[in-house]
Amino acid sequence: MPERPQALLAMTARNVPHVFPPELLARLRACVDVDPALVAHDFTEPRVREVLARTEVLITGWGCPRLDAAALDAAPRLRAVLHAAGSVKGLATEEVWRRGIVVSSAAAANALPVAEYALAVILLAGKDVFALRDRLRGRRSFPYGGVLPGIGNHGRRVGVVGASRVGRRLIELLRPHDLTVTLTDPYVDAPEAARLGVPLLELDELLRTSDVVTLHAPETPGTRHLIGARELALMPRGAVLVNTARGALVDHEALIGQLRAGRLSAVLDVTDPEPLPAGSPLYDLPNAFVTPHLAGSQGNEVARLGRTVVEEAERLAAGAGLRHAVDRAALERSA
Repeated sequence: MPERPQALLAMTARNVPHVFPPELLARLRACVDVDPALVAHDFTEPRVREVLARTEVLITGWGCPRLDAAALDAAPRLRAVLHAAGSVKGLATEEVWRRGIVVSSAAAANALPVAEYALAVILLAGKDVFALRDRLRGRRSFPYGGVLPGIGNHGRRVGVVGASRVGRRLIELLRPHDLTVTLTDPYVDAPEAARLGVPLLELDELLRTSDVVTLHAPETPGTRHLIGARELALMPRGAVLVNTARGALVDHEALIGQLRAGRLSAVLDVTDPEPLPAGSPLYDLPNAFVTPHLAGSQGNEVARLGRTVVEEAERLAAGAGLRHAVDRAALERSA
C-alpha cells in the first residue's frame, strides 16, 4: 500500500470529534489521506461514491452502513476496514471476507470500560448498596443498627460466564480483591482456565455456587436464553445476576418471576428488547437495577477506540501487520 493510502470515514458524523479528538485526528491524517469533513452514512451518495472508488482504508464506527456486495463493488481498491467500535457482526458481510479485505476492531479497547462497570457493580452489589440506598432514602435514617449480616465482599463467590475479551479483562480486575472467582465457557479447557487463574466449572455448577453471576458471552442462536427459568432456579437465594453482554442471553419473564419472589437481584445494562417497553416491571422492581446500555465506551472513553484505530492505521501505512485483526473463524462465537 502507498505511504498515505486513501481513507474514508464511515460512521455517525457527530461521533467523529469524540472518537478522533484533535491530537488523534492529526495522527490519523499523518498516515492516511482522509477528509474529516466527509463522513459516509450512505454509500450511494455521489460525493461518497467518488471517494469510495479510490478508497483503500475504510475507517468505520457506530452508524456505518453494512458492507454488502453493492458497497464493496463501489470500492474496488478497498484493502482494510478499521472499526472504531466493538463487534463487526452487523457491519462485515460475508462479501468482505470473500474478497480478502482485512478487518480490525477496537473490541479490546471497548472491553475495558465494560469490565470496569462489571467490577464496580459486583462490589456494590456485595454490599447490598442498591437496596440499602433505597431504604435510606425512604426512612431518612440508617435502616440498621450495628453490623449488617449477609453482606460484604470477603470471600464472595463470583461466577464469570464467558471468557470473552470482557470476561478475561474482568477476571484480571477481580484478582486483587478478596473474592472467589470461577469461570464457565465451552471453548475453554482446564489448562487455559489455569492460565487465567480461575477454576473451570460447568454452567450448572457455577450457577449453584455463585453469589454473583456475571454474563460475558456472545449472542448466538445457541446462547439465546442461556439463563432461563431452570438456570435461575439453580442460583442460591440472595444471588445477583449481572448482565453487560446481550439482553437476549436472559429470559426476562423468568427473571421477573424470580425478582418478584424476592429470590434474586439483577443488575442489567442490556435488555431484550432494548430499550424496555415503558410498562416493563424491571423499571420498578426494587431488586432490579437497570442502566441504559452504558457499560461500553462512553464520553472520554470513546477516544480510546479512536486511538486503537489510529495505531492500526499507522501500522498499515508502515507495512506492518494489524494488532487487532478480526479472526473470521472465531467470529461466530464472539460478540
